[in-house]
Amino acid sequence: MKRIALMVMMAAAGLNAQQRNRPLLPGEDWVKLFNGKDLSGWVEVGKEKWEVKEGAINGMAITKAYGYLQTEKSYKDFQLYLKFKCEGDGNSGVFFHVGFSPGTPNVSQGLQFEIDCTIGQHTGGIYGDGRQWIVWPSPENELVVRHGEWNEYLLKVEGNRYISRLNGVPMIDFTDPQPKSFDGPIALQLHSGGRGNMWFKDIWIRDLTKR
Repeated sequence: MKRIALMVMMAAAGLNAQQRNRPLLPGEDWVKLFNGKDLSGWVEVGKEKWEVKEGAINGMAITKAYGYLQTEKSYKDFQLYLKFKCEGDGNSGVFFHVGFSPGTPNVSQGLQFEIDCTIGQHTGGIYGDGRQWIVWPSPENELVVRHGEWNEYLLKVEGNRYISRLNGVPMIDFTDPQPKSFDGPIALQLHSGGRGNMWFKDIWIRDLTKR
């Protein structure tokens, strides 16, 4: 009897090892970027205030300069899911392929998926890399964003193709004819001006990068 039990345990252990070693199937490869407890895996850029409250990241403007919270890891291609909430009338965004001038919050490369809960400010569009606005959502989708409530953001970057969905609504699906940035961290932004009070939570990523 003991021998049978031992054989069953060994078989189960072998099966578990096979499951651990097999490649992840599509959809199994989402991982948390934010653990809900602290800012492990993130780096503050600038002098704005970033802290964890009630399981969410709160970015609070305490100067009139830009501020960012950047991932330690770089990503070329990815899918990113997060929830954001705007309090006040500050502007924000999710930067990708981002770089900064050493010792400053001055962006040297990178684009952003816009976040601005003021109606008509093109949340879901793409801005940056010295080219200002790259693409806007269609006019009927300018009203999708909700001020003072949690918004769901699903973003995808694959090569020079950028896709965003806001609260379940497709906002853009754009192939950039003149990309300038191709690799780098992801960063949450607090815009300059000192009015930012932004919240982020439930941040997950699928790393599609092939190097």
